[in-house]
Amino acid sequence: MNYTASYVRNSSADFIDLLVIPNPFEDYVNSGTVIESTSTGREAYCFHGDLYYDEEDYVCEECHCYMNRHDTYHIRLRHVCMEEKLTYVMVDKHRFMCPQCGHYKMQQIPFQADGHHITNELLTQVESMLSNGFTNKQISGLTGLHQATIKDIDKARLKRLYTEDGITLKKPEKQARYLAIDEFKLHDGYQFAIHIIDLESGHVIWIQKGKKKQVVYDFIQFVGDDWMSNVEAVACDMNSDFQEAFEEKCPDIQIVYDHFHLIKNFNEKVVTEVRKDEQNRLIREGKTQAAQSLKGSRYILMSKRETLQKKDTDAHERKITQCAVPLFGVPEQRQLGENEHRYNRLLAENKLFCAIDIVKELLHDAFNASSDAEMADKMDYIMDVCNGTENSHFKWFARLILNHYEGIIAHGSIRISSGKIEGINNKIKVQRRQAYGYNDDEYFFLKILDASRRCYERTLSSPKLLH
Repeated sequence: MNYTASYVRNSSADFIDLLVIPNPFEDYVNSGTVIESTSTGREAYCFHGDLYYDEEDYVCEECHCYMNRHDTYHIRLRHVCMEEKLTYVMVDKHRFMCPQCGHYKMQQIPFQADGHHITNELLTQVESMLSNGFTNKQISGLTGLHQATIKDIDKARLKRLYTEDGITLKKPEKQARYLAIDEFKLHDGYQFAIHIIDLESGHVIWIQKGKKKQVVYDFIQFVGDDWMSNVEAVACDMNSDFQEAFEEKCPDIQIVYDHFHLIKNFNEKVVTEVRKDEQNRLIREGKTQAAQSLKGSRYILMSKRETLQKKDTDAHERKITQCAVPLFGVPEQRQLGENEHRYNRLLAENKLFCAIDIVKELLHDAFNASSDAEMADKMDYIMDVCNGTENSHFKWFARLILNHYEGIIAHGSIRISSGKIEGINNKIKVQRRQAYGYNDDEYFFLKILDASRRCYERTLSSPKLLH
């Protein structure tokens, strides 16, 4: 960075006015101050000064002889900003040489942060801002530090918090009863990572790249068999690899499949596909008007009747001005019962739509069951309804339930879901978007660990950390 020095002179005397650092550093005396303009247009206070020398600085650590000053380095340290102005501390740092044994020793600056050309006060300020949710870009704009420097400070801070020796992740602070596991997109090109959370606290306790089963094996080895023996259940999506890995190593743990993913599969693989098939059939038969009426009906077919009734009531009470799903592709003003009326008409026109309505209601009742046996009865009935339609999409859904039967009905007695880990996935997306992506996976994983342990108040200014 190029600097142009500009001196502040007193109007009544021909000398440089000295600005003194408000909180003098240990063993440092400010002897002169200038104002410089940086290439970015910001002004900077440059405090020139000298360090005191102790007798120990001249004593050789090897032979304890008196050392000579060998050479001098001019050091510029960044300091806490004064209002909008940057601040630098300029000091000469000496290197000593022993004439007897040839040993060299560098003089230490007591207020310099380890590994950086900044003061300890600025390091403390940056770490405080990082812990309170400021992004690296925001801190860079406020302090003038390069984002690479802030990243190094943040990474070192996170390693102190979440690792034992800078490499090994700290073990969970407390015993977990319920876990949740899921994968998230790491990079483009189908690169994924897997994370495991404590469902009660929401803390990410394990995160790793690799094959799905191997990640589970590594996690179990990390926490130990005794810790895993006290885990009652694991919530996950419909991924059989997770189930097989946990059952192989910990057969007593109950796998609970999240109801959201089951309903999502029904909506995407059954409702959507049946509607498309019906629309294509009507077009082939030349019933273009009937086929046109199915456009925009996907949301209505996926929604429960109570949801449609609420939307009709809201529209009638002027809470909304347009229907969320336009009829014939044109937004219209809706009257009371319009959504429900259209829904009833769709059911009357196609028996498969009636089957969709029945399965939706049965799924809702099943996941409100109070026991495994009650839920098993309802799931058996759902499979009978699906198979009775003789439709390939409904039969596929029946097979899906059968293949994941035990994990689905476990929800009747163990009321857990993957909702909390899906919320962590949203935090991960926000974290990646704020940083415009991460090239350092280790740093990204540490940021995820930290984000799962912080919650914020909604304020008009910067995010505030809640202790």
